[in-house]
Amino acid sequence: MTVSALRSGRSWATALAAGIAVLLAGCAPDRTDDGDRGAGSDPASTASSTAPSPTPSPSADASPTVSPQTATPRTPRRSLSQAQLDRRLRAAAWDDDVARARRLIAEGADVNAKDETEQSAYLITTSEGYLRLLDLTLKNGGKVTSLDSFDGIGLIRAAERGHADVAGRLVQAGVDVDHVNNLGWTALHEALVFADADDHRYVDTVRVLVAAGADVTLASQRDGVSPLAHARTRGLERQASLLRRAADRPEVDRQIAGRRLLRAAEEGDADAAALALRDGARLEVRDEAGRTPLLRAAAADRTAVARLLVHLGADPDALDDRHDTPWLVTGVTGSVAMLEILLPADPDLSIRNRFGGLSPIPASERGHVDYVRRVVRTAVDLDHVNDLGWTALLEAVILGDGTRPYQRIVQILVDAGVDVTIADHDGVTALEHAQARGYDAIARTLRAARA
Repeated sequence: MTVSALRSGRSWATALAAGIAVLLAGCAPDRTDDGDRGAGSDPASTASSTAPSPTPSPSADASPTVSPQTATPRTPRRSLSQAQLDRRLRAAAWDDDVARARRLIAEGADVNAKDETEQSAYLITTSEGYLRLLDLTLKNGGKVTSLDSFDGIGLIRAAERGHADVAGRLVQAGVDVDHVNNLGWTALHEALVFADADDHRYVDTVRVLVAAGADVTLASQRDGVSPLAHARTRGLERQASLLRRAADRPEVDRQIAGRRLLRAAEEGDADAAALALRDGARLEVRDEAGRTPLLRAAAADRTAVARLLVHLGADPDALDDRHDTPWLVTGVTGSVAMLEILLPADPDLSIRNRFGGLSPIPASERGHVDYVRRVVRTAVDLDHVNDLGWTALLEAVILGDGTRPYQRIVQILVDAGVDVTIADHDGVTALEHAQARGYDAIARTLRAARA
């Protein structure tokens, strides 16, 4: 029976009548029954028996990014066997369906259970780059030592696709960064062999691996080619430069490494930051003002360094002596790019700065239109009142100049549903402030919102 026939909506009675072959195919691709792709349609099934080549990738088993749409299972979960639960979980993993995966795990599905092609829910997340789902599998027993059909670990699968964030998570989980698969390659080799020279994610991946202490001199077992030679052959100049620097480094004191990391973070030298971490610098080392490397990078808008630090687990909520955090300073700089880098690290959006404010307040005061447009889509409290008695809306009116950027910020905040009736400590509303200052366009927006 074909995949298309089984997905056409036939009942199980019809399917059973098709013959004993279906009964024997315990992992047949019938998603109406147990939600799995099965051996016949699993994207890894063809890759597992053929020799790999750079395209498609070997360690990811030529998996597609998104699986076909599936119908909601109708069988009560209490009646499902362990095999059915595991198949459904793998299907949820292909779909990056975190909610469904969480329910199935609660029912007893095993994140490490594999199909005939050696795919498990955990391994799928590593090749597909599904970070939230990866975290879920790791929290529920995902084994970083688990092997795919090429005897590769999840780190190799992630590195081959340039999933630097996944690689960083796995490093934090204690993965063996120098594991060699049956092709003779480590994660570092695959991050180079399959790299897109124009994709910063592959550079980021190499930085993560170098920072984690990967052996930069270990040659591919089959051809004896070193990582540096792979990089040079493929024109990966940035990676080659980092590998050269990493290959010949004298030991340094940890305190010296820490100072180098702090300096690299502020200057935006991501390679130097990776090397400092390789030399033993602590991820949360502090400067004389209590600032961590991530805070210094965020304040200076050094995105490449920030990505490296976040991938390796740097704290977005680390407070300095002035009660700033990496997240809070994004409201001051207005950097949407830094905001996007920090969000996957799950920053605490309720931490207040020294004025009692949240990040949308300084952003609104400074006219950071793009930042405000993005931050209103987070869970931050847009009606938060700081110690001065001002919300983001009040600051946009009181400290703004009524020009187009502030008009747009007011409109964005209004569209996001802020309370326009909140008054300051003197009982004056944003509308009254706008009228007093002659900000006619802003006043019209606020009057319309009140109406």
